[in-house]
Amino acid sequence: MTRPTTLDVSLHDLAKMIDHSLLHPTMSDEEVFAGLEICKKYDVATACVKPYHILFAKKQLEGTDVLVCPVIGFPHGNSTSEVKVFEVKRAVEEGGKEIDMVVNVGRVKSGKWEYVKNEIQKVNATVVERGAILKVIFENDYLTNEEIITLCEICTEIGVAFIKTSTGYGFNKLPSGDYNYAGATLPHLELMREYTGSNVHIKAAGGVRTLDDLLRVRALGVSRVGATATVGIMEEAKRRGIGEKTGKVDVMWT
Repeated sequence: MTRPTTLDVSLHDLAKMIDHSLLHPTMSDEEVFAGLEICKKYDVATACVKPYHILFAKKQLEGTDVLVCPVIGFPHGNSTSEVKVFEVKRAVEEGGKEIDMVVNVGRVKSGKWEYVKNEIQKVNATVVERGAILKVIFENDYLTNEEIITLCEICTEIGVAFIKTSTGYGFNKLPSGDYNYAGATLPHLELMREYTGSNVHIKAAGGVRTLDDLLRVRALGVSRVGATATVGIMEEAKRRGIGEKTGKVDVMWT
């Protein structure tokens, strides 16, 4: 795949790529409120919240076009399919317009593809029939390329709206006892784009921390990112002269 060296973008284009993440387990209500104010200030695509913050976020974002994006089965995807369907039904009814759901990683690693496919189908149907869309989180740090490809093919067949690289919390324990995390890598994003139908969008999460990170993943065909560094990304875009009118910007690969 040829990597573009320039892009035509506006400030609005970049803002609407961002799902501002408010998912850290220790976040207080006050911190979530502050995060929602950031969402409003920069007019991002969505505020990504835990299920118990859906109504809170919906109220704070009233009058804006920033959507509420709850997470389901987060962060490890271990809930049963029935629980995920219940969760997602409740999440959409409370105001979730986009739903980020983690696949059952253990079943993926076990090669139980029929189970994985049936679960995604059930959850997607529940979301779509209520007027929302589904993003399926793979957690690429745990997966082989072959497993990522199979998930891409399943999600394309089902017709989900988005596939997503990671939760941001998929840490691998090393022999030393330390933990390692890669998140959204460029090779994985290229792999996902290659094996996913054009009707399915890609969301990169984990590791998109700068404007250059955002431009790189956009150049690879990513339409959305999960980010906590929204302020830094958007302010850097302004400093570089990216404005409301579409203009050409350089994409730095090294």
